[in-house]
Parts: sequence; structure tokens; C-alpha cells
Amino acid sequence: MELEYLGAFQTFLGVMARFWPVWLALAIVLGLSMSFKARLGLYGQLFDTGAGIAGVLICLFWLFTSIFADVISPFDPLAQIFVMKDALPGAIEPESGQAFLFGGDRLARDIFSRMVFGSQIVLIIAPAATLFALMVGITLGLPAGYYGGRIDSLLSFLANLVLAFPVILLFYLLVTPGIMDTPIPYGMAGVFFLFPIIFFCTLFYTRYKSRPQLLVVQLALTILIGGWVYLGLVFNADPLGIIAIRPNELNIFVAVVFASSPGVFRIVRGLVMDIKTRDYVAAAQTRGERPWYIMLWEVLPNARGPLIVDACLRIGYTTILLGTLGYFGLGLAPESPDWGTAIKESSRLLRSYIHPALPPAIALMSFVLGLNLLADALREESLKD
Repeated sequence: MELEYLGAFQTFLGVMARFWPVWLALAIVLGLSMSFKARLGLYGQLFDTGAGIAGVLICLFWLFTSIFADVISPFDPLAQIFVMKDALPGAIEPESGQAFLFGGDRLARDIFSRMVFGSQIVLIIAPAATLFALMVGITLGLPAGYYGGRIDSLLSFLANLVLAFPVILLFYLLVTPGIMDTPIPYGMAGVFFLFPIIFFCTLFYTRYKSRPQLLVVQLALTILIGGWVYLGLVFNADPLGIIAIRPNELNIFVAVVFASSPGVFRIVRGLVMDIKTRDYVAAAQTRGERPWYIMLWEVLPNARGPLIVDACLRIGYTTILLGTLGYFGLGLAPESPDWGTAIKESSRLLRSYIHPALPPAIALMSFVLGLNLLADALREESLKD
């Protein structure tokens, strides 16, 4: 069957039109942000620099793309339409009349739709894995930097041991398909996913132990919500069926947390060793405050600037890592629309113009660029404080 094609300009307009929910959401958020910039604290200060504005725009673009993926995508990212196999950009699918705006891959799937849905995978796994790595690194880095001595020596040795292992080989070992048949990833997940529960229970206890009624409510909510998430992620046993993670996604999640936590640990440890010498820490010690209260409520808030910057950069590193693993066929399922897998599938096609690997590659590059610009702007603002 002979396919009809849109022109280059029509294809460009079609791409822009498909993103209409994103443009609308960006206009609303940016309008409100600029109007109330003075009241929005650190977020509002990002709009004082070009790098901050660009970083916010790019990150929000992909955030809204992942939220409105069902509306933006003209086709199911897994649907195979035989006549569209290896179709060129702008090819019109005969039955629906919708265009394969970026063409079709070798399995006759819409590259544009796969790129859009790939953003959902990245914006779920990368930030969540980074958040858990921060929880592990902070929980271990605080006592190592504050107490020093044997605790610091032991935890630093373990962190250096992980950091000394080649990163690519480490991830290769942790995400190979056969490892899911062993209890290793589930055991690691069971340990790592306990850290947020421990962290928040300690946080609330140190702050509100003199107000038992409020403390009981906060601890109960933490254990209830944390236990619910824990059951869903580790045992896939969420009684409500809301929280679940596929085994191959759990593999990647655990690998990212395991490899990223030592880096966070070292940053937190160094910050704590510097901040604990400040006068306000000495004042808290003079008042008789407990060590964990000082660590969580005096030291940690004053270390938030570098940690926020590091979190942005780590999300970018994780995004690159997901793309790398997807390209080598490790971790996620082969039919996954994640950007790395899409680049791998599309790189096998050769065309005279607009290589099919370009859309997912540019998507990955632009998201990481936005995070780096955001981190630069945050670093500038933190230096002003």
C-alpha cells in the first residue's frame, strides 16, 4: 500500500499541535510563578537568571509531557501497524488518518508516541530512585559526620568499597535478567526501602517527643503510609492494588539506589563535619539537645542547598544511566518505550534524513540539560544565602 506523507512544515506544526496541553500548562504555571515570584522562596529566585528560567522550562515541559502522555500521543506506544513498518516521518496511517510524525520503527510502532510515553518511565524511576538514595545517604551520613570515630570509619569504608567498584560492571551485574531469580534484589530493596520510614520516624520523634499526642499521630501515619508503600514495592502486596513495581524495574531501582547512596553519604558526611563546628550547633548542645535532634533539625536544614543541587544532578545521571541500560537491552522489558530502548531499536534503521534515533536521543539530552541548568541556578542561589 502506498502511504501518503505530510510535508516537513506540516509535520512540524503537527508535532507542536500535539503538545497543546503542555503549552497550556506551561503558560499557566509560568504566569502564576512570575506573578508570585517574591512569595515562592527558592523556586521564585530561579526566575532571576536565564539558566534558572531555561532549566525550569525544560523540566516542566517533560513533566507535563509525562502527565498528558495519553492526550499527546496519537497511537499506543506498543501498537504495531504493519503497513507503517520503517515509515518515514510524516507518514499517514491509512485507517486512522493520523500521522506517524517521527516515522515508524522496525516493529511498525510510532516513534513519536514512544518518545512521549518514554518520559513517563524516566520521570517516575529517576526522581524516585534518587529520592531513596538521598534517604539512605542522609541517614548514614549524618551520624558518620557528627560522631566521627569508629562509626565514621566503618560507614566510610563501606561507602568507599562500593565506589571503588567499576560502575558499569556493577550495574551490569545488578540488572542482568538472571539475578531476578535470586533473592538478592528483593533483599536489597527490603533494606533500602526501610530507610525513609526510619528517617521520618526519627525526625518526628526528636522534634515532638515532648508532645506525645501529636507524636503518636505522626508516627502512626508514617508507619501506616510507609508500610503501605513498602509492601507494594518490595513484596508487590499492596492491598489496594495502587502501588506496584515490575521485577525488572525493581532491579534498576535497587541498582541506582545502591550505586548512588555512597556518593550522597560522602557529601552529607563532609557537610556535617563542617556545619557541626558552627556556633548554632554549639548553642544547641549547650541547651542539652540530643545528637539526633541537632543532626536533623540544626545541621540538615543548613545543608539543604548543596543537597538540592546534588539531587538535580543525580536525577540527570540516573536518566543517562537508564538510557545506557536500555540501549544495551538490560533492565527494562524489550518492548518498553523508554528512551534508551527506543534509541537502540531506531539505530538499526538507516534513512537519508531525520534519523529515527534522534527524537529519543534529543529528548534524553534535553531533559538532562534542563536538570543541569536547574542545578547551576540552584547552586548560584545557594551561594547567595
